Amino acid sequence: MKAPVEYLLHLADNAVVLGQRDAEWCGHGPILEEDLALANVSLDLIGQARLLYQLAATRMGGDATEDRLAYFRGDTEFRNYTLLELPNHGALVGYAAADRDYATTIVRNFLYGALMVLLWEALEKSADADLAAIAAKSLKEARYHLHHAADWVVRFGDGTDESHARAQAALDHLFPYTEEFWTPSAAEDAAVASGAAVDLRTLRAAWDALVADTLAEATLVRPQVRGYVPEGKHGRHSEHLGYLLGEMQGLARAHPGATW
Repeated sequence: MKAPVEYLLHLADNAVVLGQRDAEWCGHGPILEEDLALANVSLDLIGQARLLYQLAATRMGGDATEDRLAYFRGDTEFRNYTLLELPNHGALVGYAAADRDYATTIVRNFLYGALMVLLWEALEKSADADLAAIAAKSLKEARYHLHHAADWVVRFGDGTDESHARAQAALDHLFPYTEEFWTPSAAEDAAVASGAAVDLRTLRAAWDALVADTLAEATLVRPQVRGYVPEGKHGRHSEHLGYLLGEMQGLARAHPGATW
């Protein structure tokens, strides 16, 4: 039993896009220890993406390689959650720019990390033995990522007035994007039907409980979610993904085939 390639690409794209976003803190972390911690989180995510791209490339055959899948696909071909491509700061319009906000980064890692701990736990039992092996390795890393992010969410929320306000603002901004977790794509439906994946909606109650426990300890209020559901995993992205891929893919596209 094999997971559909499109599902593998969805998981890989999630990991590589968030890994790239977290890597933007390299050399800019609020303290040295956090600079190193977030760099390690980023490397873990990129490592997960590599395993998934390698598996997808093997199953696609032809000239598919992990590098081609990561560096030579356009933004509409990426299937990551919109949440993961957003900048490391709050909402702004158009071309406006802002300084990195660590609360935004941490809250995003927390919301996604809670999902991935549950998903990797489920995929450990996948009928796709290759995917199950990737899940077993990734689960150990995801548990660390969630622990790290949740610890900081509590510190921010239950900290000073300013840290609490920044964490709540980040949560208010990012939380609506998590609705995309619970609306399945055709690739996810196909993966579930194959026996290689689990319907994420069956994990929602556990995710809600994980998030609620941490938010309560952090004295943060879960936002009400209404309206639009983002569709990054359908290839319909925000304007931010193109800039992110431009930075990530620039060197490979300027020197295709180069090795170092």
